[in-house]
Amino acid sequence: MPDIQSSFALLAFWGIVGYLLGSIPFGMIVARLLGLGNLRNIGSGNIGATNVLRTGNKLAALATLLLDGAKGTVAVILARAATGDDAAQLAGLMAFVGHCFPIWLSFRGGKGVATFLGVMLGLAWPVGVACCLTWLASAAVTRISSMAAIYAAALSTIWVIFLGYSELFVMGVVLTLLVFFRHAANIRRLRTGTEPKIGQS
Repeated sequence: MPDIQSSFALLAFWGIVGYLLGSIPFGMIVARLLGLGNLRNIGSGNIGATNVLRTGNKLAALATLLLDGAKGTVAVILARAATGDDAAQLAGLMAFVGHCFPIWLSFRGGKGVATFLGVMLGLAWPVGVACCLTWLASAAVTRISSMAAIYAAALSTIWVIFLGYSELFVMGVVLTLLVFFRHAANIRRLRTGTEPKIGQS
């Protein structure tokens, strides 16, 4: 963890900013703008890129992926530039929480994978790139988005140590636990072999 040097008021401010940025439901916004319907009535009902892909619109899914990731990165960069590393980590964490539990959607959000990757890219781009490559490699092999997410999150704590960012270890552990928590239902389906592959309902 970084040294806590900022005041409680500043940390609280960046926590709120991070949460509000993270809670923007880009998946639903993109789907509505492109006339794809209400994501709650499509596939898993999730607001993330994987479910947007189930509409058959790959461009919309890519836009959702990039925007959901960007809000995590932006939260980190803004907080770091204005305050410091302690605020950056808190803003990134709260951006993830905001995506998963957005106030605008009665706290029913997404799984947070893209935002997790965006936060890691903002905090330490080598770690973020390693996590993205882990997700891509796992997705290419398994063709299961949730499996790729679990691998990317689990290995993030190894990447922060291996790449020399040990100050992010606690952050990596917390985010990993949250990713696993958000994928609890997916993990159960993986165990029973009923988890759909990328692009399937």
